[in-house]
Amino acid sequence: MFIDRTRLSFQAGNGGDGCLSFRREKFIPRGGPDGGDGGAGGDIILVSSPMCQSLGDFKYMKLIKAESGGAGRGKKRTGKNGPPIILQVPAGTVVKTYPDEKLIFDFDRIGLRFVMAKGGKGGRGNIHFKSSINQAPRHCEKGEKGEHIQVILELKLIAFAGLVGLPNAGKSTLISKISSAKPKIADYPFTTLTPNLGVAEFAGRNLVVADIPGILEGAHQGEGMGLEFLRHIERTQVLMFVIDVGPFSPEPPLKNFHVLEKELALYHPLLLRKKIKVVATKIDLAAKDRTGADGLQDYCRKRKIPYVEISALQGSNLLKLKKTLFAFYEP
Repeated sequence: MFIDRTRLSFQAGNGGDGCLSFRREKFIPRGGPDGGDGGAGGDIILVSSPMCQSLGDFKYMKLIKAESGGAGRGKKRTGKNGPPIILQVPAGTVVKTYPDEKLIFDFDRIGLRFVMAKGGKGGRGNIHFKSSINQAPRHCEKGEKGEHIQVILELKLIAFAGLVGLPNAGKSTLISKISSAKPKIADYPFTTLTPNLGVAEFAGRNLVVADIPGILEGAHQGEGMGLEFLRHIERTQVLMFVIDVGPFSPEPPLKNFHVLEKELALYHPLLLRKKIKVVATKIDLAAKDRTGADGLQDYCRKRKIPYVEISALQGSNLLKLKKTLFAFYEP
């Protein structure tokens, strides 16, 4: 199950208490203090891993708690340290405070490591409090409390290009043709209920493309799939506006383009500073009436937006699409 946002609590282990103890052995009447230190509480650590693709492992977790450190013992024995808990998250995960959602850490690549909650230090045993004026200290320390934090984990997919478009624009068919992705494809709205990632290959190079579920007018306010998946285009470098220019589109292609542009701007104005490419799909169906396609093409020409017409079903111009997409790519 694809999960891209969840809330949970982390409780690191408490430190073990220091020991109050005195050496008691035959023929050693004044053995002195020998209380050992408490062990450290276990940390909770997050690591971004290529083995993890979503936050599904955290779906049913509310509290993740590490073990506390063991108490110190006599004969200067230190308590056992609480073992750390190491959790894998997908690259692209951001950690935010709850409920104000301030950024704590961004796992923007694989291999990053972050201590989410630090275990408490162990308390010192009474051996540390011996002095020239206090040969038999009856004092030891309690272990420190482990950190407790409540956070939001949010996944933003890391892809070079993001396919955005209205429902049934042909995004899923397109990504299945230019990459190895195998999304669900059907002729009804919102076939794509979760983002799909695919790896496109051209001239010996690879890049990642993300198919974002259909955007409706009002998506920035939660309409349709709403805000649930718009976050996934924040990390992309190129936005590919997939526009249906076929005769069965309920609205003119140019109007659909403006709807997408408006929703992205209202969600995050900086999105439209990304490189934009317009992909006119279902051109095979527009052979008899190119009014919509020509109007969109003329508009893109005036704004100097790269434009390509394709038929994903027939495979027309897919090689040209890849070539222009990879022209943006600087690995």
